[in-house]
Amino acid sequence: MLTQLLRNAVARNFYRYQQQCIMTQHRGSMEMVLRAKFLHVKVYDKDAGLKEKREANKNKPMSAVENKDAWDGIRQQQAVKEELSQIKHQTKEDIKEIDVPIDNTAAANDPDLFGDATKAPLPEDEGDKVEDEYISRPTRRSKKLRTKEYAAIIKEHLNNHRLKDAIEVLEIRMIKEDRVKPENYIYNLLISGCAKAGYTRKAFQLYTKMRQRGLKVKESTYTSLFNACANAPSRLDGLTTARRLKENLLEKGYEANVKNYNAMLKAFGRWGDIETVYMLADEMVDKKLEMNGETYNFLLQACASDTKMGFRHCLLTWHKMLRQGIQPDYYSFNAVLRCVRDCGFGELQTMEQALKGILIGNETIEITSTSSSLHQLENISGDVTNASDKLAVEKSNENSSLSSLQIESDATSLVLPNLLAPHPHLGSMVSLAEVEKPHERFLLVGGLQGFLELMKSYHITPDIETFTTMLEVIPPTNSAEKQLLTYIRKIGLKADIDFFNILIKKRAMRFDYEGGKEVLSMIRTAGLHPDIVTYGVLALGCTTVESSRELLHQMRQNNIRMNIQILGAMLRQGCAKKSFPYICEIIQISLDENIKPNDIFLRHLHNFHLQCARAIDDRHPSTKTKLFKKQHKEFCDKYRLYKEEQGIANLKLDDAIKKLRERPYQQYKEDYEEGMEPLKNQKIAQKQKLRKYIKKIKIQNLKGDEDDINVLEELKEAPALTPPKNEKNPFRSN
Repeated sequence: MLTQLLRNAVARNFYRYQQQCIMTQHRGSMEMVLRAKFLHVKVYDKDAGLKEKREANKNKPMSAVENKDAWDGIRQQQAVKEELSQIKHQTKEDIKEIDVPIDNTAAANDPDLFGDATKAPLPEDEGDKVEDEYISRPTRRSKKLRTKEYAAIIKEHLNNHRLKDAIEVLEIRMIKEDRVKPENYIYNLLISGCAKAGYTRKAFQLYTKMRQRGLKVKESTYTSLFNACANAPSRLDGLTTARRLKENLLEKGYEANVKNYNAMLKAFGRWGDIETVYMLADEMVDKKLEMNGETYNFLLQACASDTKMGFRHCLLTWHKMLRQGIQPDYYSFNAVLRCVRDCGFGELQTMEQALKGILIGNETIEITSTSSSLHQLENISGDVTNASDKLAVEKSNENSSLSSLQIESDATSLVLPNLLAPHPHLGSMVSLAEVEKPHERFLLVGGLQGFLELMKSYHITPDIETFTTMLEVIPPTNSAEKQLLTYIRKIGLKADIDFFNILIKKRAMRFDYEGGKEVLSMIRTAGLHPDIVTYGVLALGCTTVESSRELLHQMRQNNIRMNIQILGAMLRQGCAKKSFPYICEIIQISLDENIKPNDIFLRHLHNFHLQCARAIDDRHPSTKTKLFKKQHKEFCDKYRLYKEEQGIANLKLDDAIKKLRERPYQQYKEDYEEGMEPLKNQKIAQKQKLRKYIKKIKIQNLKGDEDDINVLEELKEAPALTPPKNEKNPFRSN
């Protein structure tokens, strides 16, 4: 047939042919097959003789070895295909693992293996596993929440004082787990929570991440950041961050609103930068921003941070507020009390100029920085004629324990100077030169009765916190304290343990330790319970080893643990008394209770050690006795042992304080202990302090002043406060 085909091709003579020799080995025989490829000519299997050969080969068996290997491979492939087709129709629970034969030819040809040894697989890197798992893990689209739901979770943590958990909602759950892009509302919530808690560093870190994500920074964000500066754990941290933020806003050209300015006043005023505070107040006036009552309250708070001239600034700010028609509120009066307690009025001449401007009323005293001077005014004359029906306030040389401004009056009613009144007056004040102490400054604003009458005129409700602050500015006498208790009873207020703690401290500071113990009976009579602060102020009266042991025994009975503040108060008394046994006892208590010292405790010990060394160098007669040498040696040994226990043996004082100083931001990174954190319990967190009426306390039976016998009769005859027209005022009689 092949010859026939060739003959036909030559006969046509217009086709060219091509022959191809194909050597094939099929069924053990060699055949020569010539295949011709022609252009535009179809060649069928029938014409080529292939159909007959295919039919003949169907029934012929293959060779033994070839046939076996080929059919085994075919059967294996068919079995795998059938099994895979069955798996597609099965459910996920019915899926079974398929054992795939492992090809060991590569391992057999591995030059690194010898003999029958097996090659152990290399362990996979842990970091690669975590990365592969994170990349391959699908996002939890079904568990993703909306922004409102994430915000609700964060608010719940913040309300329960769990700041660390609130931050983890953003940094772990939203970003890492759910892969949600947070909005600026989430960042504002967390920045505000960090600001309230004083976590300044984290607040600014969130602010930086917020800007890096390209989120819009709103006015409320800047307000929260300045609040974070105000609540910073240290003055350096707060002032540094506040100034940096203020400069950043100036570079951006940001126009601050009233709330932003109030937050700036709070931040700079709380840390004593009084010049910046009044500069910001001037900016508000220049920009014609409304200065409301909150603004003036922050200005008064800033005045309280200036211990030298804060009282003068307070009076000027107060009357500036009144002239603008802004009524003072509860916070205004409390800020004034803080200024009276903590601040002086600076130089006498500047104070007299300020008083002259206040009294004249025609002079416009602008709120400027402390560097700017007031208008030149005439000095207040010190020679004032005393009338028989007016008060005379003069220096008392007879009794140094009483006020240096003694009040003498021939009239029946007491009238004191009041520089806070809408129409201020000085009364018969002779001179300001002797006004130095808080109770003396308190007389300039009306005293106890005048201050309360002024609050009543503005319909302000005083609470026990107001009276607690007022307790620190009244004269240090038992009669003044009785008068304050009488007003609390008349108004019908409930007292808390903080009020009595301040009363104990006030008596301890004037060395009336028996009077401090009397307050303990008042606490029990009122139905209150001492807290750890109570024992801290009682420690001020512990002057001997026996008294300190007694106090420690009482604390253990009431399940109150000793702290470094109480030990510091005891150590202060021991150093003042120069009692070596007492100081060694306190050091031993600190070691036994495993109490970490603070900077005050270390300074007391260091200064006492230096004081003893100077006395020995000066060859003081008291240092030559055998008792002193023995006790001083015991103290030095105890002090050296104490420094070794604390790890500060060879360090200077500043280095030791720096090493033992607590890290303020560490508390926000620690995990909460279940059952040991009271703020984690909502009921305890929302529970207010226990307050009780003091009606059961018999004020007339309390200890009085020996030089003031008729004080009780004068208290009984004192005119009662008339009830105001406003029904909400607590001064009204029941």
